[in-house]
Amino acid sequence: MAKILRNEDWLAFFTGLAIIAAAWAGIWFPSAKFGWADSSSLAGVFTGGGNLAGIAGMLLIIVLTGVLTFFLRKKKISGLLLTLLVIFSLSLLSQIIAGFKPVKYYGFEYVIFALLLGILVRAVFGYPKWMEESLHTEFFIKAGLVVLGAGVIFGDIMKAGSLGLIQALIVVLAVWFFAFWIARKLKIDDEMAVMLSSAVSICGVSAAIATAGAIKGDGKKLSYVVSLVLIVALPMLVILPIAARFLGLNPAQAGAWIGGTIDTSGAVVASGTILGDEALKFSTIVKFSQNVLIGFAAVAISIFWVFRKKNGTSKGEREKVNFRIIWDRFPKFVLGFIAASIIYSFIVPSENVAATKDYLKTVQTAFFGFAFVGIGLETDLRALVKTGDGRPAWAFIIAQLFNIIFTLGIAYLLFR
Repeated sequence: MAKILRNEDWLAFFTGLAIIAAAWAGIWFPSAKFGWADSSSLAGVFTGGGNLAGIAGMLLIIVLTGVLTFFLRKKKISGLLLTLLVIFSLSLLSQIIAGFKPVKYYGFEYVIFALLLGILVRAVFGYPKWMEESLHTEFFIKAGLVVLGAGVIFGDIMKAGSLGLIQALIVVLAVWFFAFWIARKLKIDDEMAVMLSSAVSICGVSAAIATAGAIKGDGKKLSYVVSLVLIVALPMLVILPIAARFLGLNPAQAGAWIGGTIDTSGAVVASGTILGDEALKFSTIVKFSQNVLIGFAAVAISIFWVFRKKNGTSKGEREKVNFRIIWDRFPKFVLGFIAASIIYSFIVPSENVAATKDYLKTVQTAFFGFAFVGIGLETDLRALVKTGDGRPAWAFIIAQLFNIIFTLGIAYLLFR
């Protein structure tokens, strides 16, 4: 058991499920809300009693999780508390920036601000050694993904509608394999290619994070992919509604097209709103249908990665794979994601699910925000800009253009 608890994947598995079990048992704190439009509403973020309790609860979760993880893994904790406090503060700032009404409207998610703040701090102040030794970003990504599983409810999947699910399955499979093919044609390494393919085909940032966890991907490559997702989403938010009107699409077709192509949920809502309530409804349904595929995709990609990985002892030769190798390499936290989804879908009473939904989303946000500040601190901006000599960016753009055209055809056929 001691050996299991020193394994990062298993630690994330047990941490995530412990948080979910505690919430089910009634041990949870109010959810903090960071929406604001002017200075007076900004002050309310800090003066509201519920928000203060929510922020304090987020900090408590981060500190307890960080200290417990280091203790179980028998790591030195000198500098740990200061590191947790500094990075949590930057993560909190990223959520406040993302909560500003104009920023929120255009779909810029908190993770991009967390990443940018981390990069900025490194560029200005450097990356202190005491922080480097006590920072563990991958664990928080994995634990956050386990908590995310509680939000994937099978009943909600069924409510999303059969056409939305059919489109999601067709589009995700076709776009993923096309994106991976084009990335390999451009001589992009497998790790980056898999993260790019998942981001452009499934649901952007969340899919990239889940994929990076499943393949134990490089955090710097993940930050690059996340940046691409959010940069490309902004012009699409404006262009697709204009194109939908020009093409004469009905609201269902337009909404399905937008929901299936734009990679961030916030940008999907903003773009769908431009075309009216009916288009917004269908864009949301299709985007949700793609979002719920994250867990299935993580499992499939984990197995794919085991078979894809090459044996380092023989050039170009693939390693002989058996069940033991698959199990050893399989990311155990994915089992936590699946378990959380099953528990919240079939065991936890619906009233408990509704009561704890916002709280678990807050914990997930705290974990991901913390992780992305850490990734930013670990990222050299000059190296990030030079990544792949621009080839990953071209692969992403080409795959996104294919996504736009292919999804338009599917939406037109299914939602006539």
